[in-house]
Amino acid sequence: MKPGRTGAPRHVPRQVRIIGGQWKRTPLPVPDAEGLRPTPDRVRETVFNWLDHLLGHEWSNVRCLDLFAGSGGLGLEAASRGAAQVTMVESQAAAARQLQATCDRLHASQVEVRRGDALAAAEALARAGSRFNLIFLDPPYHQGWLERMLPVCARLLAPGGLLYAEAERSLDGDMSAQWLQRWQVVRADRAGMVYYHLLMLQAAA
Repeated sequence: MKPGRTGAPRHVPRQVRIIGGQWKRTPLPVPDAEGLRPTPDRVRETVFNWLDHLLGHEWSNVRCLDLFAGSGGLGLEAASRGAAQVTMVESQAAAARQLQATCDRLHASQVEVRRGDALAAAEALARAGSRFNLIFLDPPYHQGWLERMLPVCARLLAPGGLLYAEAERSLDGDMSAQWLQRWQVVRADRAGMVYYHLLMLQAAA
């Protein structure tokens, strides 16, 4: 989830719904917290179609990290489809409390909610040797988060893992940048002002 661009305020829905899996159609409240805006339904549906195809619809061994978790639309969607473990990180207190309440209501024992800064949490996980098969990276726009987060995420991604990144622009024009040189775009699309990508780490030379 991320702030909208400057200018006229953008409509923020009061809830989104899980698209598939055991909790299909479950509403997820969107907290009234500054800057939070859920990933559009059509984007989530496309992304999880990509993931189902690439994972062969096999989620049972997937360990997932959802940074900037917001309403939990991405991380809880993965859990609903059978991900073995989901760690969700959210810095805003109201959003983190809502995430935990939703997990309690769903009896989502495979989901852990952590309140804190995404970069600090990712660095701590990397130092601890944690590895994830799928990372969701949906940060605020225009604040340089991808440039800071992707090098840390490279240390967190398990071999053959996938990273989902949303941005205010296509990453294709940045692939020569130092912070993207190890990454390969395997899927990408756009919906309005949302550019979204699936990335993999390239094999070391």
